[in-house]
Amino acid sequence: MADLFDYMDASDAFAQDMANPENLFFIPPGEAFADLIAKQLMAETADQPDALPDYVLMVPNRRSAKVMRDAFLRQSGGAVTLLPTIRPLGEADEDELAVYGAGGQQAALDLPPAIPDLQRKLLLTRLIMNRPDHRGEKPTADQAARLAGELARFLDQVQTENCQFDDLKGLVPEEFAEHWQLTLEFLQILTLHWPGILATQDVSDRAMRRNALIKAQIELWQANTPQTPVLIVGSTGPFPALRDLMAAVLAMPKGRVVLPGLMMGLGHEDWAAIQDDAAHPQHLLGKTLRHIGRSADSVLPWPALGMEDDATIERRRLAREALRPAKTTHHWRHITGFFPDVLDGVLRVDCSGAREEATTIAVMMRDALENPAMTCALVTPDRGLARRVATELRRWEVEIDDSAGIPLHDTAPAIYLRLVVRAVQEEFAPVPLLELLKHPLSAAGLPPETFRVLTRVLEQHVLRGARPGPGLDGLQTALDGWRDEFIERMKNSGSEHAHARIERTRDDHARLTDLVARCAECLTPLADLNADKTLSPVGALRSHIMAAEALAASDTQPGADRLWRGEAGEALADFVHELLNALGEFVAMPGNRYGAFLDALMADRAVRPRYGKHPRLFIWGTVEAQMQQADLTILGGLNEGVWPPEAGADPWMSRPMRQKFGLPAPEHRVGQSAHDFQQLFCSPNVVMTRALRVEGTPTVPSRWLLRIENILRKSGISMETADAAEWRALAETLDEPADEMRRKIGRPAPKPPVSARPQRLSVTQIETWMRDPYAIYARHILGLRKLDGVDEDPGAADYGNLIHDALDQFIARHPDHLPPDGEQELLIIGRDVFKPLAARPGLWAFWWPRFERIAKWFIQTEAARRGDVRKSYTEQSGTLDTPSGFQVYARADRIDALRDGGIAIIDYKTGAPPSQGDVANGFAPQLPLEAAIAEKGGFGDVPAGPPASMAFWKLSGGDPAGEIVEINTNRMKTTPAALAHEAVDGVNDLAAAFADPATPYLSVPHPDHAPKYSDYVHLSRRREWMGSEDVENGDVSANIKAGSDVEEGDKS
Repeated sequence: MADLFDYMDASDAFAQDMANPENLFFIPPGEAFADLIAKQLMAETADQPDALPDYVLMVPNRRSAKVMRDAFLRQSGGAVTLLPTIRPLGEADEDELAVYGAGGQQAALDLPPAIPDLQRKLLLTRLIMNRPDHRGEKPTADQAARLAGELARFLDQVQTENCQFDDLKGLVPEEFAEHWQLTLEFLQILTLHWPGILATQDVSDRAMRRNALIKAQIELWQANTPQTPVLIVGSTGPFPALRDLMAAVLAMPKGRVVLPGLMMGLGHEDWAAIQDDAAHPQHLLGKTLRHIGRSADSVLPWPALGMEDDATIERRRLAREALRPAKTTHHWRHITGFFPDVLDGVLRVDCSGAREEATTIAVMMRDALENPAMTCALVTPDRGLARRVATELRRWEVEIDDSAGIPLHDTAPAIYLRLVVRAVQEEFAPVPLLELLKHPLSAAGLPPETFRVLTRVLEQHVLRGARPGPGLDGLQTALDGWRDEFIERMKNSGSEHAHARIERTRDDHARLTDLVARCAECLTPLADLNADKTLSPVGALRSHIMAAEALAASDTQPGADRLWRGEAGEALADFVHELLNALGEFVAMPGNRYGAFLDALMADRAVRPRYGKHPRLFIWGTVEAQMQQADLTILGGLNEGVWPPEAGADPWMSRPMRQKFGLPAPEHRVGQSAHDFQQLFCSPNVVMTRALRVEGTPTVPSRWLLRIENILRKSGISMETADAAEWRALAETLDEPADEMRRKIGRPAPKPPVSARPQRLSVTQIETWMRDPYAIYARHILGLRKLDGVDEDPGAADYGNLIHDALDQFIARHPDHLPPDGEQELLIIGRDVFKPLAARPGLWAFWWPRFERIAKWFIQTEAARRGDVRKSYTEQSGTLDTPSGFQVYARADRIDALRDGGIAIIDYKTGAPPSQGDVANGFAPQLPLEAAIAEKGGFGDVPAGPPASMAFWKLSGGDPAGEIVEINTNRMKTTPAALAHEAVDGVNDLAAAFADPATPYLSVPHPDHAPKYSDYVHLSRRREWMGSEDVENGDVSANIKAGSDVEEGDKS
C-alpha cells in the first residue's frame, strides 16, 4: 500500500512538472541577485558571447538597470563585454516601459502621451478650487494644490490596480458616515470632469499609459512571439498589468521570470494565511503566483546558485519563522531550537538617541574603509538618519551622498527661492530677512564676502533687539535711528575716541544704506506678494525669478549662473520651466498666497545624485537597495513608524470601501517594507540599529526585531552582544577629549592685575560686584557686552527706559506742584517719548496701554504726597569718593527734598524690586548708596540732607498699575542714615579686598545671593561646576564683606 501511495505522489509530481515548464525561478533572500543573474547569462553564452546582446532583460526601474550593468562588469572582470538589452519595467514613477519588437515604436506613439505631473496637479487644483465644500467655501490655491497632490496619488493607485470609477456608485451604503458620502461626491472630480480634460488635451495619466504600454507589448508578443530569450528579473509583480506581462513572458518558448526573495519552506496553510495578510513579506509574491497560475512549489532555484552552508539556511529559517503570518504563529511552539551560531554575521545595536545612532553607523562605515576590498551600505527609509550619517562621515573627510535623493524644497537653491518670498511676505521681519541675507546665494551685486560682513553689521546694530518697522523703509528708519542714537551717545560720553567711533559709524551707516537700497532694487518686483491684491501666478513667478536672480548676482557672476548651477540648481530650473509652461491661464490669486502655493507645487519633487560620491560606501533607500548587495549591510532606523512605516489612513476611502472597490489594504506598504527587510536581514553580514529615543520620546522597536528576539529566546540566544556595546562606546569617545586634555572645571577665579581693575562703579554695578564679581571682570576688564536677541520681544528694560524718560520730563516741568490736568499732560509727554520709537512698533503696541494705566496711578499718588515734598529732582547724576579712593557714581531716578529737610530716595522699577532682606544684608545697596551720596551733597543741584526714606516704585502697568515698596528700616532696627553708612563701609571693604592682586573675581561667591539674571553665566560655565566643587581653599569669598548679622526673621 505504501508503494502505491509513493507511486501516486510521483505521478502527481510528474504531472505538475509537465504542466509547469522550467521557466519560473527564484533567488532566495540574502543572495547577490544581480551578480547571480549576470553570472548565469554569461555562462549560458560562454561559447557564443555575441549571443548575449540578443537577450532582453527587463528589470524594475532605471536604477535596477544600472545595477545590472555594473553586475555584468564585475562578472566579466572588467573585460570588454557585449551586454544584453536591459529595459526598465516602469515600476518607478519616472520610468516608462519601452515597447520593443516589430511595430513597438509605432504602438507607443499611437498611445496618448503621459500628462506631466505638474500640469496634472495644476489642472486638478483648478477643479478643486471651483468646487465649494459642504459649507459653501472654496479652498485657496495652496490648499487646493496640496489636496490635488493627494487626489493625484489616489488616481494613480486606482489606475494602477485597474479599478473602475464606475464602481464608486453604491460603494457607500446609507448607514455609513456622512463624511464618506461627501467624499464620494468630491471624487466626482475624477469621474465626471477629469476624463473629459484628458480627452480634450489628448493625454493620459502616467499609470494609465504604463498599463497601455504593457498591454501593447503583450499584444506584440502574441502576434510575433520572440524566439530570443526574454527575462523579467527582480520584480515582485506589484501591480496587475505587470503580472500580466510576467504571464506573457512565461508563455514564450524562451521566456523566464526570476522572482526576488521567495521564501521556501512555507506550507499550504502558511500561503493561505499570507493571502489574507497584506503586511507579510511574501504577500505580494503570493498574489503574483496566483495571478500567473503557479504555486510556490513549482518555482525553481536559479541555476547559478551555489551550495548553501548550514548557517545561511538557518538564517533564512529564522527570518521565515519570525515573520510567519499571525494566523499560523501557533506553529512556533513546535519549532526546533536554532543553532547557537544562527546570528553569526548579525549584530543589533540599540543606541540612546538619533544622533548616537548616526554616529555609531558612521563609525562602522569608517571602519569598513580600513579593508581596501570591502564595501558597506546603509539602508534606511529614514532620510533624516541618512543625512546625519553623511554629516558625521565628513569628520573624516569622507563624502557620501544619499542615492534616494533629497526633496527639492530642501535643496539650497529652492530654499533660497522660498526665502525670497518669505522675506517679502513677512515685510522683511528680522528673522526671515536674516535667513535670506545669510543664504550663500545672496550677494546683491557685491562680492559675497563683503555682503556677509555687511549682513553681520546690520544684524548686530539694527536687527537685534525690538523689531524695526515693516518693509525696507522701516528698516532704513531703524538704521537712521541707530546712527543718530549712537552719535548722540558718543558726543555726550566725553571719550577721547568718540570722534573716530562717530566717523566709523557714519561709514557703516552709508554702507548699510547702500545694502538696503540694493536689496530694495532687487526685490521691488515682488512688492505685491504681501498684499491681498490678486495677481497672475505666471506673472508672479516671472517676477520672483527676476528678483531672485538679481539678488543672487555677485560682482563677478550673473545671478542666473549662481542660482541654477549644480544638480539641485538644474533640477530647480527644470521645475520652474515646467511650471511656467503648465500655469498657462491659471486663475489669479491673492499675492499673499503665492508662497504657500509654490511650496505646495514643489512638495513632491526630489533631487537624486547622478553619480555616487564614494566608490565603496553607499546610502540606499529601500528601493535603491533592491538587487544590490554590499559586504557589510547596515539597516538603520528599525523603529515602528519608520521601518516598517505606518500603514496610514486613506483620506478618500475607509478600509471596507477600499476592499470593496478593489484597492489593496493600507498594510500593503508594510508588506513591501517587510520584503525589503527580509531580503536584507539574510545578507551575509548585517548590522541592525535603532534609537531608543527620538527627540526625547521613547520609541518602539520594529515588530520584526521583537519577533526575532522572542523566537530566539526559546533557544536561549540573545540578540544583544558585547560587540554592540563596544561600537556604542567607540562612537561616544569620538567627541570625548583625550586624557591629557581632561581637567576638572572649577569655579572661575581670574586675578587680573590691580591696574586693570575698575576704580569706579555705578551703584547698580556695586550690587553685581557683591553678588557676582566675575560679571564685573567680564564686563569691565574683558569689555564684553551681551547681544540682544534677533527680533526680541520688548522687555522690561526697554519699557523702563520709556517710563523713566516720560516721568523725568514731567517732574522736571513740575518739580514743586502738580498741574490741574496732570494726567493728560503726562500722556502728552509719553506720546512724545514714544514717538521716536515708531520704527519699533512692538514696543509701542505692547507698552503704551500699560503706560496709560501708570500715568493715572502716578498722578493720583503724587497728589497724595506732594504736600510733604518741597521739590523733586529727577535723573540726577552724583558721585561719592570713599575713604579707600574708590569712586561710586549714580544716576538717581528721583530725589525728593522734603519740607522737614530730609531726603527721600525713589527708584522706579518695572520689574520686581529687591527683597527687604537683601537690602539689609547689603546685597542690594543701590538706594542706601544713593542716600549716602545725597547726604554728602553729591547730587549737584540737590541740597545735602539726611536720608529720610528710601522706596522702590514698582510700575508694572498691570493691576495694580503701580505700588510703593518702602525700605522698612524700623523692622531692620536701623535708620536710613545708618543703612547708608553701612553700605559705604561695604564698598570700602570690597575696594580694599580687590586692591589685593591675590583676590580673585569669583563667580557667585555667595550662591544663595546669586543674581537672578546674568549675561555671563555661559562664560563662567556655571552649570559645569556649580554643586560639584570641593571646599574652597581659604574661602576667598570671605574677603567680600556682606552684612550677615540680620536675623532670618528680617528677611522677606
